[in-house]
Amino acid sequence: MLKLFGLKKCTTCQKAMDYLDKKKKAYDFSDVKEDKLSKDQVAKWSKALGGWEKLINRAGYTWRGLPAAETENLTEAKAVSLAVKNPSLIRRPLIEHKDGSVTVGFSDKVKGFIG
Repeated sequence: MLKLFGLKKCTTCQKAMDYLDKKKKAYDFSDVKEDKLSKDQVAKWSKALGGWEKLINRAGYTWRGLPAAETENLTEAKAVSLAVKNPSLIRRPLIEHKDGSVTVGFSDKVKGFIG
């Protein structure tokens, strides 16, 4: 079963769930603001994606609203902690696939991966 992580009110997450419903693909959705994330979980995602740069959305309101001191000179550990503290920084939807891989967003490439 696919595991989706995102925000209930995120339109991209809603599109992903609608797509999966139409394709009759089973999934479990977790709202990252309601269901607390652990550092281990976020670190695992970051590693699976190839680094925090692919995990964290640096174009969104949450990122722009953070003090510069929190966003400057990010390391992997600092980025993971920041994402745990501010889960809306995580690109959405984040999908854990059956094979253990992780994707973010809902592009045609991700749709093709899902089937």
